[in-house]
Amino acid sequence: MQVDLHTHSTASDGKLTPLELVERARASGVDLLAITDHDTTAGFDSLGDASFGSLRLVAGIELSAKWRQQTIHVVGLNIGRDRDAIHEAVAVQQAARRTRAGIIATRLAKQGLGNLTDRVEALASRISIGRPHIAEMLVESGAVRTVDEAFRKYLGSGRIGDVKDEWASLAQIIDWIRAAGGTAVIAHPEKYQLTRTRLRELIADFRAAGGEAIEVVSGRQAGPETRALATLCEQSGLSASSGSDFHQPGQHWAELGSQSAVPDGCRPVWERW
Repeated sequence: MQVDLHTHSTASDGKLTPLELVERARASGVDLLAITDHDTTAGFDSLGDASFGSLRLVAGIELSAKWRQQTIHVVGLNIGRDRDAIHEAVAVQQAARRTRAGIIATRLAKQGLGNLTDRVEALASRISIGRPHIAEMLVESGAVRTVDEAFRKYLGSGRIGDVKDEWASLAQIIDWIRAAGGTAVIAHPEKYQLTRTRLRELIADFRAAGGEAIEVVSGRQAGPETRALATLCEQSGLSASSGSDFHQPGQHWAELGSQSAVPDGCRPVWERW
């Protein structure tokens, strides 16, 4: 069975609508799909009760969490979207996103890069806004040529638009997911650039707080990374998840359903449902 339990639509920073995302997943041979937009379930919600043949949809979300002063992403899978806990999570996280985006817009304006406040506020009222959206605004205004340049000059680490996130704690994020009947998963562990000691500490804290799985396979990652994460997964007694972290067509390293299989010895997270 081909699974993809980490994807993004236009409800956050993806480039395909939820329906386009589902149709692309079907064409790619995906059997089990989760739409996990950043801090919102709007993308999944927009599909209503539509049926997509043999493709099974799982309600999901990717929530940003604070762990020891570092931002960690936690995917919530098989959540109950009508639960009060997930509504609270979305409300708190969206407020944090709007505040951060407003601060970034103000800082950029003071640097002579144009007044983006109205555009930021308008976009934040419709979708889950993030720095990639502001980067695109800078491209459209002519302040930079590319999104990469926007991050390199203004939005990346240590730059004027590097506003420290005031996300909910890791424990709170996990509590919300569990209260919504979902399974909490550490998303793309290798992206945090943690030492193996620190990663083990994260996994230990995550498990102690009620987390249940690790994203052992994230996109087309290198074999040694997958094997190392599989070992950590087995040693910690957690389940294994797999997702492309798809955002848009043309990124071959994160194409829908393109990731390798979860290694033998790991218990797939979807066997819980």
